[in-house]
Amino acid sequence: MSKRNSQEAKRAARERLLAERQKQKKKEKIRRQLVVGGSVVAILAIAAGIGVAVANMDGGSEGDATDWGAVRAEVDENADSVAAPSNTTGEDGLTVLIGDPEAANTITLYEDPRCPSCAAFEQGVGESIHEGIENGDYNVEYVFGTFLDERLGGTGSRNAVSALGAALDVSPEAFQGLHEQLYAVDNHPSESTDDFGSDERLIELAQNVPELEGNTDFETAVNNSMFAGWALQMSDKFDATEDVSGTPTIKVNGQVVEAPRSAADWEAMLATTLVEDDQPQDGAEEGTEEGDGEAPEEGIEEESGTE
Repeated sequence: MSKRNSQEAKRAARERLLAERQKQKKKEKIRRQLVVGGSVVAILAIAAGIGVAVANMDGGSEGDATDWGAVRAEVDENADSVAAPSNTTGEDGLTVLIGDPEAANTITLYEDPRCPSCAAFEQGVGESIHEGIENGDYNVEYVFGTFLDERLGGTGSRNAVSALGAALDVSPEAFQGLHEQLYAVDNHPSESTDDFGSDERLIELAQNVPELEGNTDFETAVNNSMFAGWALQMSDKFDATEDVSGTPTIKVNGQVVEAPRSAADWEAMLATTLVEDDQPQDGAEEGTEEGDGEAPEEGIEEESGTE
């Protein structure tokens, strides 16, 4: 082989080697880009996950579509804009009065939907309460607290009160029906279980109420959190009641009484507390202003009571 041919061969070899190195560098660059790109995707995925977690931090329990943090902010900033259900009374729409508004007696029930003692009370006395309403012996005002959500975590109390608002918007009978379903022995969860945090579960229970079975307006109101703000305002009303130290608390004509546990106890309590149609309430004498007597100290303090 001549010198010239030898040089050409070397040059060709160098060119091939350079081309191979460039090809290898290109592959390495692509590999690095893929690694970096994959890391970026992973970081973005993690960031997205954190964002979702933060967005839902003040949201509802699993199955609860309500952003309760946003609802609270709206209530605090513009309370007058909160929608109240139909069939409420009072300037603030927070009076839930079932029965004849002209009845001589008013019984006020303070309850938390997750409260097991409230469930026991309703299971033992609920039927008798409804009979008294139907007979015109008294009307019943319901005031709902949601303190167990804060104490135990979850949103079941707030979500259930919101659903009760949606039922009340349909009719008082629908409200009574759903209220009964929430506290029924087969339906009421343990105190630490947040079943009522699920919109689906509340709608499922509502199917046992004739006025709510297949009622799309009710279901839409529950799924769209239509009365979530009202539920928080109702809870605020409960918290602001100074002489209520636990749930259930019962008042007869404004006076706290011991919570009966049976129908017989309920009737015995009514026999000593109800007034006749022509008698003034709260122990006031005819022709005089009603007394301002202080509530008895035997407020009901249950294991589920507020502190």
